[in-house]
Amino acid sequence: MPSHAKSSLEAGLVALKQGNYQAAIAQLEPLASHQGNETASLQARVGLVMAYARCGEVRKAIALCQSLTDSQNPKVKEWAKTALVHLTKSKTKRKKSDNTQVKQVSKQQPAQAKASYSSALPSVGFQNTFIDRQNLAANPLIDTTGYAKTKEFGIYWRQAKRAKVWQPLQKPSLIPLRLLAAGTFMALFWVLRELFKLATGTINWTLVKLPYLEPLQLLYRDPTPVLITVLFMAIALSPWLLDWLLGEFYGQRELSKDILHNHSRETPRVLHRYCQQRHWPSPQLRILPTSAPIALTYGTLPRNARIVVSQGLLDQLADDEIATIYAAQLGQITYKDFVLMSLILLVTLPIYKLYQQVALWGNTSAKSIWHWPFTIVSSLIYGLWCVLTGTTLLYSRLRPYHSDRLAAEITGNPNGLIRALLKITIGIAADIQKSESTSWQLESLNILLPVSYQQSITLGSIAGHLNFESMLMWDNTNPYRRWLTLNNTHPLIGDRIERLCQIARYWHIDPELHLASQQSLSQQALTVTRQSFLLQIAPFLGILLGFLFAGLIWSAWQTAFALKFLNLKWIYEDWSFVIGSLLICFSIGMVIRMNSFFPDIKANSVHGDEQLPYLLANPSSIPIDSVKVRFVGKLLGRPGISNALAQDLILQSNTGLVKLHHVSWLGQPIYHQELIGRQVIVTGWFRRGATPWVDIQTLQTQNGKTLNSPHPIWSTVIAVAAQALGAYIFLTG
Repeated sequence: MPSHAKSSLEAGLVALKQGNYQAAIAQLEPLASHQGNETASLQARVGLVMAYARCGEVRKAIALCQSLTDSQNPKVKEWAKTALVHLTKSKTKRKKSDNTQVKQVSKQQPAQAKASYSSALPSVGFQNTFIDRQNLAANPLIDTTGYAKTKEFGIYWRQAKRAKVWQPLQKPSLIPLRLLAAGTFMALFWVLRELFKLATGTINWTLVKLPYLEPLQLLYRDPTPVLITVLFMAIALSPWLLDWLLGEFYGQRELSKDILHNHSRETPRVLHRYCQQRHWPSPQLRILPTSAPIALTYGTLPRNARIVVSQGLLDQLADDEIATIYAAQLGQITYKDFVLMSLILLVTLPIYKLYQQVALWGNTSAKSIWHWPFTIVSSLIYGLWCVLTGTTLLYSRLRPYHSDRLAAEITGNPNGLIRALLKITIGIAADIQKSESTSWQLESLNILLPVSYQQSITLGSIAGHLNFESMLMWDNTNPYRRWLTLNNTHPLIGDRIERLCQIARYWHIDPELHLASQQSLSQQALTVTRQSFLLQIAPFLGILLGFLFAGLIWSAWQTAFALKFLNLKWIYEDWSFVIGSLLICFSIGMVIRMNSFFPDIKANSVHGDEQLPYLLANPSSIPIDSVKVRFVGKLLGRPGISNALAQDLILQSNTGLVKLHHVSWLGQPIYHQELIGRQVIVTGWFRRGATPWVDIQTLQTQNGKTLNSPHPIWSTVIAVAAQALGAYIFLTG
């Protein structure tokens, strides 16, 4: 049994013993649906029967018990038959009881009501054989190839209630949000200023090199005053400029209140009541004609705020769920974070459209000499868009917590917002699957969306194969999850949902989901994860050690000079040796991590795409835990040079979608864009992070064409280059 499967099984069985049945279900369900390890799967199924029975989910317990009666293991088969008799009898008795009395008992004594099924189960033999970890080795479950496969878990909505009367929540501290807003504005300003100075410097350098031309003295001036003025003017004019951009390029139009009322009768009441309390005019309503469920808000003041939703959101969400999304947009207006985000969108959207247009021009000139210049230019523009978007990562990850909290307080419906976020995730994944690529709208507007499209790719597509508690377990229990979101535009959706569940419990209502806590992870799993995390960040630890190494070298040189033993003052007075030390130690960290990051892939040790739900639900996994996989499916992504950097490569398997990472190599006979839309076999390393992905080793088509992705080679090149450059700087000063 793999170590991660063993730790998940142990954690689930321990949670079952402790009476934490929802955590047990979340841990055991992925193992129960996993067919690669029959022993762990069978043990998990037996545990699930007990957990389902104790939670009152008798239908699931009976269905699972029926599959266990076909097992070739005699102990399991005997236990399942006995348990099935007791479960069926308990269910029949309950059906004959008075419904009103049952409801009353379930309200007053929920634990007794849920335990009524499990009390009759043959628990002694079950616990002695399967729960007691000390006896597992003495009672191995062997020869289990004949048991029936469990059915896929469907999308189940608990439809938990909303609060009828609720207390106001404690007001959050807005100091971190305000400080991050100031820091984000300064970062955006600094990046724009440096880009402007680079552009003007390049223009003047070109003019100097050309004959008969003189550099423009105006371009040598400090651009700071002009740039600050332009940015503040852009903030003031952002509502109307964004109206034009979204209307011109994305077909945005006004949304009448009658149409909104037809989709959600609660939403107009929420807007009217909240704006009346704040003495605001009602925000202007807009709609985008796209099937992906998205929502965003822009403007500068409450009186010129615009709330934009898509047709897909109105079609796919229920009445109360639409109201919670609009309430979350009101939260952005209340906390004024939509002002800075409007500026970010106004700056980045034209650049993204320029990238899109250059890519389209390049695709039309595929056979001309202009193809490669268009490819290079479009890739540079896309990189510029990524840099400008990256200035707001910290801010964009913090602000959803505040808007989620206020949305719950406005509507009294945290469970409705939970369902809305999950349905948006599912809808975005379905849109990507339908269009067979990430649409321009999703990527360019992603920074303002309620849920990141990157998180939605796998999370939304796996719904139906795994329950939500198991899907979100990594988001809640992995101790290093927040370190792995540093390059993400949105916080972990599981973390957001857990906060909404806390609000529901604070108002004494049953939450939509019962998510596991970090305490459900075993101490052994935490220790392994800690060691893996140190290996994961080895290159960055190398940078920190580089400073220490540089300090020791400087101290040694100073001591040698003071003792008149060695005069290297000409070196240690030139602080460039610090950069050399950093590069050398960074290279050492890369080498230390490389073998664990890219282990050899053998045909008999790979996981198939049917095991994707299990890989996602492993709560202790991090990217360094390189799982060797061989997935089969259809390659999705944008065609042509708009995907020259492989920024939109997704594999659609029978189980779900997964993001692919590919690096090109000069001289390849085929390019990844040529394989888009075809059935492929992906061999590589699966990595569980905030956005799960696969580092490709090979892409193979049905007719035998193979595309290699030399991740280890590029890592080696980077390590050697850093080592060589660092040594050169260190020795020459």
